[in-house]
Amino acid sequence: MSRKEEEQMAAMFAKAMAMICVRNTMLEGLHAGRVPVTKTGDFSDVFVVDADGQHIPWTEVSRLDDDEMRDLMRQVVNRLYTFQVRFGEPEFQAFVDRWLGAARKWDEPVLDAGLANSASWPE
Repeated sequence: MSRKEEEQMAAMFAKAMAMICVRNTMLEGLHAGRVPVTKTGDFSDVFVVDADGQHIPWTEVSRLDDDEMRDLMRQVVNRLYTFQVRFGEPEFQAFVDRWLGAARKWDEPVLDAGLANSASWPE
């Protein structure tokens, strides 16, 4: 298999895992809801007022609490694990192929500079 074919296969695999293991998780529920209007375009004009009356700039508001982040990471890890364990099964591959229809329309992936650069890896 050529390097180009390997990269094409990796791109398809990455899109399938993103769609099945990340996008279709509790992240969808966290993403749901109303998005505030910004007239500046950078949300510097948007604030959240909490129960104590604090005006918190939108860019500083945490959208996930620790429990939600932990639950999301557990779900993503479990789905990635399941994806990898079951990928060799024909019925699972058919399931993946169905989801790839939507993911094929996504932008092509590029190497993440931080992850690709071994000098940036923690020791």
